[in-house]
Amino acid sequence: MTATQSDRDAAGDRTPQPDIGHGSTTIATIAHEVGVSVATVSKVLNGRADVAPATRAKVEEILERYRYRRPTRRQATGTEQIDLVFHELDAVWAIHIIAGVEAVTTAAGVGVRIGQLAGQHHPPSTWLDGTLTRRPLGVVFVLCSPTQAQQQGLRRQRIPFVVVDTDSATSASVPTVGSNNWNGGMLATRHLIELGHRRLAVISGPEDVLCSRARVAGFRSAHDEAGIPVEPEFVRYAHFTATTGFAHGTALLDRPDRPTAIFAGSDMQAVGVLRAARRLGLDVPGDLSVVGYDNVPVAAWIDPPLTTVNQPLGDMAGTATRMVLDLARGVPPATSRIDLVTELVVRESTGPAPGD
Repeated sequence: MTATQSDRDAAGDRTPQPDIGHGSTTIATIAHEVGVSVATVSKVLNGRADVAPATRAKVEEILERYRYRRPTRRQATGTEQIDLVFHELDAVWAIHIIAGVEAVTTAAGVGVRIGQLAGQHHPPSTWLDGTLTRRPLGVVFVLCSPTQAQQQGLRRQRIPFVVVDTDSATSASVPTVGSNNWNGGMLATRHLIELGHRRLAVISGPEDVLCSRARVAGFRSAHDEAGIPVEPEFVRYAHFTATTGFAHGTALLDRPDRPTAIFAGSDMQAVGVLRAARRLGLDVPGDLSVVGYDNVPVAAWIDPPLTTVNQPLGDMAGTATRMVLDLARGVPPATSRIDLVTELVVRESTGPAPGD
């Protein structure tokens, strides 16, 4: 014992002094510093839901500061499950994500619990309590991500998580699986420029989603490469739905200087653009060329069949799920970011610019 500690004991001050990073910090130490009972700290450590969010956050902060380590979680069994969390479930591509996840979990004997955040990109503050109570084997987030506090809580409970194509991709500490969205936007726009189009518009996804911005960045880069200016009013952001594709498509195509080509950020947005063109009496591809994104099966069956960027949704989901299962077994990923290849699939919705 050091002289300083002896002096404290002699004076009657027996406050536990943590030895940070050497495993000597106790639950009592944490409880004393936060000003709560040992039972409350124990509840946080065990993932109990009956702790106020503010109190939980304080306890988690001190646990992180002292690098407190709890016993390793038990290994997975066939009765365990992963949580699959979407930012919203009203998109056709969600079916392909689910199929990709289940292809892996079925083979592993693991169940899947599906949830959605009604269009939000971070779970609400109450989400963590329910998740810690269920203690899933891991969590796969799709176009959403946990907040910093939620990340700490999940890590504290040894619950691994991976995100699929979300704005968390900018953080190296968050394992992320995506596709090369910049390249996809570049390929789509180059194709249209090579067909002679010079007035091109883009309707991408929400501006606060990385993949949406990356596709627009590829769109802009193709313009820069060809020496063609981008018309600011021809760059639109919206949800990945047919409704928004129709609304923005109508607004763009009803202009006197309407674009001759539109690159849509999803196949469903492209479906909305095709309907807008039809309503306005425009021929596709005679008057307007349209490119989508994702290559969902319906893209090959609509009239005209849709030129689109193939995004390997099932492979992305399967890769993310395998990463979660590996992390749950204590196997770290070789890299924290995996980008799968995108490629252009040319069909009948694109053709030479009018007059060419």
